[in-house]
Amino acid sequence: MPESSRKKPLRVAVLLSGTGRSLENLLTRIADGELPVTIVAVVADREGARGIDIAKAANIPTYTILPRDYDWVMEEFSKAVTYELESHEPDLVVMAGFLSLYKIPDTLEQRVMNIHPSLIPAFAGKGYYTSRVHEAAIARGVRVSGCTVHFANNEYDQGPIILQEVVPVLADDTPSTLAARIFEKECEAYPTAIRLFAEGRLRIDGQRVHILPASGSTS
Repeated sequence: MPESSRKKPLRVAVLLSGTGRSLENLLTRIADGELPVTIVAVVADREGARGIDIAKAANIPTYTILPRDYDWVMEEFSKAVTYELESHEPDLVVMAGFLSLYKIPDTLEQRVMNIHPSLIPAFAGKGYYTSRVHEAAIARGVRVSGCTVHFANNEYDQGPIILQEVVPVLADDTPSTLAARIFEKECEAYPTAIRLFAEGRLRIDGQRVHILPASGSTS
């Protein structure tokens, strides 16, 4: 396909709270030509988030916006986040380990994704994050866990599910070993979901997401 006829890369903004491992994964996929997106901004809700350093090293505009600066009024905090995001005109916002509840404005409805380290609805919702998810899965004795990519709404882990990946929970698993195995799946699932969005292949129907055939597919 000639350069002039290719679509422009999807403009993606990233919300994060910590290490930035998911951001690193996306940047690697972009550099390898696997993911047709440009990351236009990164917002953190914690001081000293390593993800901000990763973004700065990649020359991506960064912002640190703290809920406490808005007296933990999440509506006001969210407005501040939205202001910075929309200044970069993102096509999609991805949460990459973002621990605050972001109140999504109408202008970004159905354009915010999240990834959660369990098979939603299991071990999901307020209070289930990082190692707490895996501790709960092991304590409950489940035989499988995994990750879920979903469209975010204004409740923790409640938006329509895009795709899920499954891993076994082994008898000798610890929260850290289970987390490592799930993160390997996250590194595949999130770029896949973003690529499907970029290709216009995700259609939301209530709480269900339909994945449409690729353009030109006969199936």
